[in-house]
Amino acid sequence: MRRRGAVQRKVPCLFVTEVKDEPSAKRERQPFKVLATDTITGKALEADVHNAVPTEKVDGTCCYVTSYKGQPYLWARLDRKPTKQGEKRFKRFLYSLEDCKEFVWNVEEDFKPVPDTWIPAKDIEFSNGNPLPDENGHMPGWVPVEKNSKQYCWHSSVVNYEAGIALVLKHHADPGLLEISPVPLSEILEQTLELIGTNINANPYGLGSKKHPIHLLVPHGAFEIKNPPALKQNDILSWFESCTEGKVEGIVWHCHDGCLIKLHRHHLGLPWPLAETYLNSQPVVISFNRTEYDYDFEPKSLFHHFSMLDGQRFDRLKDIKFDA
Repeated sequence: MRRRGAVQRKVPCLFVTEVKDEPSAKRERQPFKVLATDTITGKALEADVHNAVPTEKVDGTCCYVTSYKGQPYLWARLDRKPTKQGEKRFKRFLYSLEDCKEFVWNVEEDFKPVPDTWIPAKDIEFSNGNPLPDENGHMPGWVPVEKNSKQYCWHSSVVNYEAGIALVLKHHADPGLLEISPVPLSEILEQTLELIGTNINANPYGLGSKKHPIHLLVPHGAFEIKNPPALKQNDILSWFESCTEGKVEGIVWHCHDGCLIKLHRHHLGLPWPLAETYLNSQPVVISFNRTEYDYDFEPKSLFHHFSMLDGQRFDRLKDIKFDA
């Protein structure tokens, strides 16, 4: 699989954003919206976003594959966040508008504890051997997904460490066709992926059911946009609203220097999720070579269910169903 940039920290927006009050949204958790202006950020221009590869922003939860216990493991995203007191102190600083000085964190006292297995994300800065929080006061990081983990049960459902494989959704060799297949974890080592499915982010792609949940991993940058809009706000807005390919959560531009730039539908005041999405309406084939993966999968596992569907094709991704 072609490798693109990995998501190791918060991805910046294509456009300069501004916060606008939403007086009519009193009952919403956020009485304001962060909306894009029509000005491309300096960071995006420096990364040469005009020559970047535009890909679909997939709506899920971020994961990472790296080594643990001497073998490739799936890791779940876990940001280390400040304590209540630390957050109060940080917000007081932000609201004081003291631009002349930098806020100083006390890493030992200002942050909640994390598991001993936690590791910081690759791209964050360090000071005196300690990882530093980002501009939002969070330390992006990862924890390994253990087999049969209760907290990360949906993560663990898409990996089989004994066989060394993961369930991955990607493009098939035939144009216009998706493929679900087991992929060796060693082949996606040091890649970040998105976990999507029944119990992730309210299931925007309509996958599976409560009785038979379906979860899959999607490598970041896997779905390149073939007919992208020009990098102008009106063109992108029109593309989101009127193109079939635009029925996506957003766009992530993978720049040649490894930098990632994104734009979410919400940045343009557009709704998400949608009743029909571009991803869940595409045809898909199940490719599960039972000869190559001659392993006795647990009967209730996703690997067993998909192995029984080997070679079957579905008109739409969301049409996949397991027999009762």
